[in-house]
Amino acid sequence: MRFYETTPTHDLTYSDVFLVPSRSGVSSRLDVSLAPGDGTGATIPIVSANMNSVTGPRLAATLARRGGLGVLPQDMHLQDLDAAIRWVKAQPVAFDTPYAMAPGDTVEAALTTLPAVEGQGIVLHEADGRYVGCIPATRLAKASSDAVLGDLLHGSLTSIDADDIDGPRAAFDLLVAADLDFAPVLHQGHVVGTLSRKGALRSNLYQPAVDGSGRLRVAAAVGVNGDVAEKARALAAAGVDVLVLDTAHGHQDSMLRALKVVSGLGLGLPIVAGNVVTSEAVRQLVGAGADIIKVGVGPGAMCTTRMMTAVGRPQFSAVLETAEAARALGAHVWADGGVRYPRDVALALAAGAASVMIGSWFAGTIEAPGELDQDADGRVYKESWGMASTKAVQGRFERLDPYELARKTLFAEGISSSRIYLDPLRPSLEDLLDMITSGVRSSFTYAGARSLPEFAERALVGVQSAAGYEEGKALPVSW
Repeated sequence: MRFYETTPTHDLTYSDVFLVPSRSGVSSRLDVSLAPGDGTGATIPIVSANMNSVTGPRLAATLARRGGLGVLPQDMHLQDLDAAIRWVKAQPVAFDTPYAMAPGDTVEAALTTLPAVEGQGIVLHEADGRYVGCIPATRLAKASSDAVLGDLLHGSLTSIDADDIDGPRAAFDLLVAADLDFAPVLHQGHVVGTLSRKGALRSNLYQPAVDGSGRLRVAAAVGVNGDVAEKARALAAAGVDVLVLDTAHGHQDSMLRALKVVSGLGLGLPIVAGNVVTSEAVRQLVGAGADIIKVGVGPGAMCTTRMMTAVGRPQFSAVLETAEAARALGAHVWADGGVRYPRDVALALAAGAASVMIGSWFAGTIEAPGELDQDADGRVYKESWGMASTKAVQGRFERLDPYELARKTLFAEGISSSRIYLDPLRPSLEDLLDMITSGVRSSFTYAGARSLPEFAERALVGVQSAAGYEEGKALPVSW
């Protein structure tokens, strides 16, 4: 990357910069590879943040199915992390994970899990596991809230036999022939997944992130205190693919000690460590055993670190400096936080990041943890909160005695509760991935790059005023 006709004298955020188009021989965005090449096995440079309101098992599985990587949070109890990792590994790769409920469940209960949108549905099973039928989610909009799901089965929804599916195009054609937008996929009478027309199309555009056994990949975070070695071994035994050593201030002695311990275990897994914002921190963490450095202090939407402590650094400059230092050591960086639009993802990659971590943006999706709710205007949302907030601290240390828990909570910071509304046009994680990767692929073509390393080398970056940034936004209303 190089700057266009300028040499910045101060640190820059993503909003301060833009990409200048260059001569390009790349004729199509589909000729571009987004694989990060950081040793994680991901095929797109998108990682979901290890936040309780962002990454749960379902979101991690969905993201891996489209080539990204979900990081399960360290606040989960070890046995729950073990179960979550194994659950992700058991999910289908070629089909979507079903939303399963019982025939006696109500529409009201169903709407806390799935909104009434196209391309989604609910699979009904009896208590003994027997498949009863499937309801398109759109049918929920026309039913009363106290109606039971079993009563909505007016004839069985046509299912697809897994043996009849010979690739994504065949799956799409089967759905079209049956005049279906969504259908369950059965094998020998058992539901093995669900499929939509969009899902079939996506299977042609994305390459799943799978391990050597063909199972979906997943990462998990651990803290730097306590028996880090025991936790790391347990996660490796459960089948985790990437270990993330995580703390708000990554450039500290506890992190360096934890890194040396975990890297000394010889688990054969990529080790991510953070968060930091300087090249010196990168050198020390890589020297202690990290393969990937998580970069970002304070840019997140739920984070109040900068306002509370004045600590942090504008994210574009932080990524630019740390990526250069990591590259010299044969390591990589993940840009963690501060992205609001696909342009920000592209700019992070231009600055040298191997992947970009996304938090609150993903919290407002169907697949994120937590129940769906509606405000007084009927808008659907989920709750989100910062990982240093009172809510997060209380969850993290719930097993402490009341006095110690009160001490921990006293110094909590960050937002404890925020409504993240689902985008009516993009309610699913996959909808957001389509938008993000489409924008980033186009960025590559403007730079004349066919791969992420080429993009980081060829990207031409300009510096703009606040007015320049505002000029680039679409007009939200008519003239």
